[in-house]
Amino acid sequence: MSTNELNALTTLGVTGNIDAPKKKSLSGKILIGVTGGIAVGLSIVCYPFVAPALRKHCLPYVPATTKQIENVLSSVGRAQTGGSNKLLDIGSGDGRIVIAAAKRLQVEAHGVELNPWLVYYSRLAALKDGAFGRTKFFRKDLWKYDISGYNNIVIFGVEQMMADLEQKIKAEAKPESTIIACRFPFPTLQPTKTIEDGIDSVWVYRKVK
Repeated sequence: MSTNELNALTTLGVTGNIDAPKKKSLSGKILIGVTGGIAVGLSIVCYPFVAPALRKHCLPYVPATTKQIENVLSSVGRAQTGGSNKLLDIGSGDGRIVIAAAKRLQVEAHGVELNPWLVYYSRLAALKDGAFGRTKFFRKDLWKYDISGYNNIVIFGVEQMMADLEQKIKAEAKPESTIIACRFPFPTLQPTKTIEDGIDSVWVYRKVK
């Protein structure tokens, strides 16, 4: 390119755009990197919420209503003479039933939940509500968690898993324990009490020796 041609291009402003493709390419790479980072971050955050759906049985996070909490608390049994009064909420979600039982019934209350974010939230909520000393929340698979140490067991199940939960109750729950099923009853066990209240219904069972 001659000197005169270069001067002509400069005059027209063409040379000012020679580096533009490089700048656009760099900007595109930065944008792709940022977008990829956000996608990975969202995947990490969302995975605990999505993962249960990939299992054979899943416990979707559906917060208990105020009415359902009342129905559950009114059904909690007392420990036998000399025994400790301990409550377990299987699939404890945000911990509201565990916290309510600890505060209002003065029992030791535990929650089992697979979602780590809900476990962390429950612990913070218990601390905020002054129930931290009476509550514990475990990030555990409910099928592998030993329920034999509790005299009250609360279950928020889905219909498809109630048969398997019934077998777990029969095999592990200690005699005379009270089992409170919410939203769906067990397929063959006969409840000792039923609170008919639409979606807030509960079925109360007593495991015999």
